[in-house]
Amino acid sequence: MVQSPLHVAIIMDGNGRWATRRGLPRSAGHQAGARTVRRIVRAAPCLGIRTLTLYAFSSDNWTRPAAEVTTLMRIFRAYLAAEAATCVEQGVRLAVIGRRDRLPLPLVETIVAAERAARGGTSLDLRIAVDYSAQDAIVGAAARAARQAGAALTRESFAWLLDETIHAGTATPPVDLLIRTGGERRLSDFLLWETAYAELVFSPTMWPDFQPSDLRDAVAEYAARERRFGGLTTQVAG
Repeated sequence: MVQSPLHVAIIMDGNGRWATRRGLPRSAGHQAGARTVRRIVRAAPCLGIRTLTLYAFSSDNWTRPAAEVTTLMRIFRAYLAAEAATCVEQGVRLAVIGRRDRLPLPLVETIVAAERAARGGTSLDLRIAVDYSAQDAIVGAAARAARQAGAALTRESFAWLLDETIHAGTATPPVDLLIRTGGERRLSDFLLWETAYAELVFSPTMWPDFQPSDLRDAVAEYAARERRFGGLTTQVAG
């Protein structure tokens, strides 16, 4: 039985390999991946998911070929511009997390406009990570904490500083389930603080082929697991 609301985070991996295996340019894989995002966003609320965080572009992805980075930025902007109205219709609140100072100005302007338009959504909090690094975010939050010398630092207050650092807009709940597509088994600097007790599911399916049924299966696998958060299922007396 799934206890909702859930926070599901997805590392959307495999777009380039999906395209290469079909003899297509990598850009075709990224375009196909954007279509998958639309399917998954529509399906998420029906599966008890209240927060969905998608890893679109890591801070380390800047090292990719300039042409591919340019294409990705164009796809991000086109997606946000096209989907803002759909998010409003479907009650999806949108936030883009990560750095913004290195993004092209037209993309930043589109981000701000899309977030403003969809800020009233209540069915799903959709967070898209662009130019995001969990390690950098933690360092940034620590620097903010250091500037507040004398204030008591707790997990809760640090989490607030972390959200402020990545432009989260509202408090980020802990991740319940993290899914990585594409067959790789690593976190790749994604939500390291927020996934402290997350359940992990690694799917061999490339992101462009990932379907709502795959998301449903991952949520079902999560629901079948026993989460103890460091405790014991049965407390031993004596």
